[in-house]
Amino acid sequence: MIALSPVPQALAAAVVGHGDLGTLKRAPDWPHDDTADAFRPLAEHPGHTGEGTFLILLDGVVIGDCGWFGPADEDGEVEIGYGLAPSARGSGHGTAAVRLLLEWVASQGARSVRAEVLPSNVPSLRLLGRLGFEDVGEHAGHRVLVR
Repeated sequence: MIALSPVPQALAAAVVGHGDLGTLKRAPDWPHDDTADAFRPLAEHPGHTGEGTFLILLDGVVIGDCGWFGPADEDGEVEIGYGLAPSARGSGHGTAAVRLLLEWVASQGARSVRAEVLPSNVPSLRLLGRLGFEDVGEHAGHRVLVR
């Protein structure tokens, strides 16, 4: 079963600093390439609560991470990001995790959700399409999808 769990500040600091992840149960190929970038705000700002930054758990094992880039703007829009360990891709886990993230951002007042994806990341584009996102254009070399 897929679940989201808030990222502890100490874990974010360990990931960003390539430190010891201790006894954390995780996929052997997590953290993935983008995890440090996603965790950097939480790791580098001890007062940051990390609200909206989550571990993706499969039966209690970390297989990825996801979150938003901050609360909704004046139009009620938020941007989300997500990533799975390569070994966890292609199994529907990303779709399940993004569904949970969408429920969470809606509970925080988001009226629309944006995601930017590299055009070559066809699986992610398909995932977002299955969840009702529409491609609305390009920004900085990424496809922009909105729901």
